[in-house]
Amino acid sequence: MRNFIRFIIRNHFLLLFLLLEIVSFYFIFNYNQYHRKVYLSSSNQVSGYLYERFSSVIQYFELKKTNEELARENAELRNQLDKNSFYAPMLPEIEVDTVAAQQYRYSAARVINNSVNKHFNYLTLNKGRKDGITPDMGVISSRGLVGVVLNTSENYSTVISVLNTRLRISARLRETGFFGSLNWEGASYRYATLSGIPAHATPLVGDAVVTSGYSSIFPENVLIGTIDKVTIDQGEGFYEIRVLLSVDFKNLEYVHIVEKLEAQERLELEKLSEDD
Repeated sequence: MRNFIRFIIRNHFLLLFLLLEIVSFYFIFNYNQYHRKVYLSSSNQVSGYLYERFSSVIQYFELKKTNEELARENAELRNQLDKNSFYAPMLPEIEVDTVAAQQYRYSAARVINNSVNKHFNYLTLNKGRKDGITPDMGVISSRGLVGVVLNTSENYSTVISVLNTRLRISARLRETGFFGSLNWEGASYRYATLSGIPAHATPLVGDAVVTSGYSSIFPENVLIGTIDKVTIDQGEGFYEIRVLLSVDFKNLEYVHIVEKLEAQERLELEKLSEDD
């Protein structure tokens, strides 16, 4: 307290000056319309800026919640789209078919574990049996194909990634319709190989590679990637095509699990044909 009194005595001229300045500004801004307007405008601008910065910080910490909500909304939109439309194999536009029943159901999930640098790469998702997830369901993202559900527990699922040398996907060239088999050969996580495309197919660099729709796992026309390089084996008469994957597996956070609603019926029918 003694030091505080000494400080006031030592700086009383400065403190008196500041007090008079404050009183002067008070009278100026309260009794002068122009200065009052300038003051209010400036203070609103400063406070608005501070509120905006504060809001940005709050939004940053709520990004996780926002992303989860967007993933759920995307899954619902996919479900609605599949109820009311189908993709024509050779046409980019969607045609309405109100008679056709829904073929696929989509569930949003978050990737909680992932690997890209092994020969057998897997993902772990935060959805499991209690969410209706079962093995052999497809997994896609907003950018394209991800993999296939391998095992499930009550709350989690493991997914065999496209970046797994054991997984083969039925794929086709979107522009020409020729189909083959796509697999990852264990090199770069950005590329896979499409084989079985005949020599007369004339694939071009930049053409899209999509799912063929021949399996009971994935819908037709899910993007896999684009052609990056084309070579041909003259002895075999088939192309070997390097595909730049559309999904960046090092930056994968949210996915959609795809359930084929009539998959069991189709599998049982095809099994009868194989037995014959």
